[in-house]
Amino acid sequence: MYQRVGAAAYKEGLDGILTLCERLGNPQEGLRYIHIAGTNGKGSTSHFMASLLQEAGYKTGLYTSPHLIDFRERIKVNGDMVSREFVVNFTQENRSLFEELKPSFFEMTLAMAFVWFKKQNTDIVVLETGMGGRLDSTNIITPILSVITNIGMDHMKFLGDTPAKIAFEKAGIIKDKTPVIIGETTPETLPVFEEVAKSKNAPVFWAEEETNTIQLDSGTFELQHNTGETLLFESGLTGSYQAKNINTVYSAFIALQKTLPSLTVEHLECGIRNVIKNTGLRGRWEKLQSSPTLICDIGHNEHGFREIIRSLSREKYRQIWMVIGFVNDKDIAPVLSMLPKEAKYIFTRSSSPRSLEASEVAQVANTFDLIGEVITPVQKAVESALQNAASDDFIFLGGSTFVVADYLEAVQNENNTF
Repeated sequence: MYQRVGAAAYKEGLDGILTLCERLGNPQEGLRYIHIAGTNGKGSTSHFMASLLQEAGYKTGLYTSPHLIDFRERIKVNGDMVSREFVVNFTQENRSLFEELKPSFFEMTLAMAFVWFKKQNTDIVVLETGMGGRLDSTNIITPILSVITNIGMDHMKFLGDTPAKIAFEKAGIIKDKTPVIIGETTPETLPVFEEVAKSKNAPVFWAEEETNTIQLDSGTFELQHNTGETLLFESGLTGSYQAKNINTVYSAFIALQKTLPSLTVEHLECGIRNVIKNTGLRGRWEKLQSSPTLICDIGHNEHGFREIIRSLSREKYRQIWMVIGFVNDKDIAPVLSMLPKEAKYIFTRSSSPRSLEASEVAQVANTFDLIGEVITPVQKAVESALQNAASDDFIFLGGSTFVVADYLEAVQNENNTF
């Protein structure tokens, strides 16, 4: 599967998922959807939206990827993971169909999600794209609202090598006469979104033109509307980059009120505050311990690390430690070039087959004067940082989703909790 193997497991196009769903009785039909794409922030935004809808009393399905520890994290209803029994039974009952059609892992998982959401009689489903949009398997649905968070240079082998080309792929989720929220734009991406939306006769809401959200302290964000009105939000997600996601979610909330008039500002406030409790989201500037502080984040590309650096700049510490590892199919130089030279580094490697050898990470890092040691597996790398750090030091763990996942799984196994 793509999560573990990479490009070799990627299947482009909608024919496979359309055929699979047709053979399963088109379970995707008859459900209401909010469709969310973007290079970064689409996971947090999806969870914020699901939390908001749950607070408003809607039975809410949530489909996201990748998972950190348990496959069932990908498919949730009101924050509860799909049952193990259903996953096993669905796979066994349709095994011959899977062997005949040979769907990708993502196609099979998505079809499973559609069946589960239909079986659970969900009121609305928040559906996150896997990669891109236009040819993403999720793009067989007709949503009541589309959301595109932002555009960054990631998955360029599949989506294009310029912001405009990537924007065109993401804009593929814009549907006829269906409102679309655009979270952030650049001079290269804005005309792409304008052109596609115009061709679809789709109303566009430009989040950054309507409002500006700033972080006041760790968990408090102030949204400033261009009318002069301000709103304060206490957020369960505290990374500074959540300001942009909250900005996008607010615009989505305003647009949704026309379709779901029961939504209130109180639902929005509670949804943002209770997002972790309501949805179980992890790995987004998540504080794992204090003294020394240990934070993990799954940001893994240049765009994402710019926001991580911004969050780091808000922290107070004596010494910063960076425990990092990456996958082997990305150019890590742009990320390494922006990391703090004064940090103490531990280069590691996750258990994923896609992981880049820690020694290779160290070699590239050295060209940017980032000096440290190589320690694997991830758990030992973190333990070394914890043992050597002072109580007022700050430890960051990340570089790839798999690095974070390995440590969270190790801690879970130790504590037997999740």
